[in-house]
Amino acid sequence: MHLADFVAGSVGGAFGVAVGYPLDTVKVRIQTQRRFTGVWQCIHTTWKTEGVNGFYRGMSMPVTTVSISSSVVFGVYRNVLQCLHQLRSTSTGLDFLPAKVDFFLSGLSGGIAQVSVMAPADIVKVRMQCQMVHQGLDAQQPKYRGPMHCLLTIAREEGFLGLYKGAGALALRDGPSFATYFTIYHVICEQLSPPGKTQPEWNVVLLAGGLSGMCGWCIGTPMDVIKSRLQVDGMGKRRYTGFFHCIAQSIRTEGPGVLFKGLGLNCIRAFPVNMSVFAMYEVVVRLLRPKT
Repeated sequence: MHLADFVAGSVGGAFGVAVGYPLDTVKVRIQTQRRFTGVWQCIHTTWKTEGVNGFYRGMSMPVTTVSISSSVVFGVYRNVLQCLHQLRSTSTGLDFLPAKVDFFLSGLSGGIAQVSVMAPADIVKVRMQCQMVHQGLDAQQPKYRGPMHCLLTIAREEGFLGLYKGAGALALRDGPSFATYFTIYHVICEQLSPPGKTQPEWNVVLLAGGLSGMCGWCIGTPMDVIKSRLQVDGMGKRRYTGFFHCIAQSIRTEGPGVLFKGLGLNCIRAFPVNMSVFAMYEVVVRLLRPKT
């Protein structure tokens, strides 16, 4: 088991949250609140009414839990990749390099595996980001006083399974998007590195990390929209009876384009975030793992 990958993924994930959280708040609000007509209008309104703190609402829990979930993603990815490599080598008697399908399946496994850790933290993050907009700025007392209070309130009012509302959409988002993410990262590193070189140069790492993140979000944004809408649905009057009803209702009332709401912002945010994630991941891995 490659423990270095779990540690490196944890550090990289936490760093990525710190870099991308303000734009993530804007993205979530655009996806779930119809009062916002665009990115700049949402940024301006948030800044004017809530100040800089409005962009960082609910950040403390995601920093911790994304660190854990990123550890799971990168750790599962690397260990599944190693298992597939060993199976391929054992069955053929030859030491092949991992195939592109191995990277895809390993990324898919990592993305799905982290949902059990990610789902409760993600619903807390989304509700903290949206509650000022949802309740109104004139609300005398916010429903959720902080991330832990939000977590406990959801569990008390909606049951333990309430913490996993939208988890199906989250799995459908993260499985394919992480499969794409790791495959594209590997392909770019392979194409831009000299033959036989096992560690890509830092400029390649930064470029591959940023571009792979953008590609991953192109795949994951439709389910990201549905996931966010299901998660905020418990904050007031229920609008959706379930996953398929949310998809149908969203498309019927706002058109098919609603599934790509926030895509541009996701891609803009993805480049610096995933550039940072992979840079920190590579730094920690190279420190902890002997060079081969």
